[in-house]
Amino acid sequence: MQPEQKPTPDITKTYPNDEITVVWKPAMCVHSKICWTQLSEVFNPRERPWVNMDGADTARIMEQVDRCPSGALSYYRNNETPQPADVTGESVVEVLPNGPLMVYGNLIVKDSAGNETPKHKVTAFCRCGASSNKPYCDGSHVRVGFQG
Repeated sequence: MQPEQKPTPDITKTYPNDEITVVWKPAMCVHSKICWTQLSEVFNPRERPWVNMDGADTARIMEQVDRCPSGALSYYRNNETPQPADVTGESVVEVLPNGPLMVYGNLIVKDSAGNETPKHKVTAFCRCGASSNKPYCDGSHVRVGFQG
């Protein structure tokens, strides 16, 4: 059996329609399935490309992308230059049953070498110890059957 392939952190995919462009960062995805279980006309992991921007109107797509718990999905309006996220506001921490630690809000993650990475919107941290993208969750908790 071949080892599972993990997306590299620098991969970014874009899916435009006439009004917006949906941005997907696979390395951030925690595989919550919210996107495709709630809007399978647009998000279907069995299809290629897996995002069909003709599957729903723009407002509905934006609404669904805003529900992405990891921040792996985002969007920007095509007539605007993408802007960095606002770095003000409160943060909320949520422990997902048998899954990651979700931090909603803006924070800076400092690694053991002192490198700082700003995170905005939602960040999923690994609780199972099996992620190949530590400290971030990569969905490995499902594969290893993490309970907690």
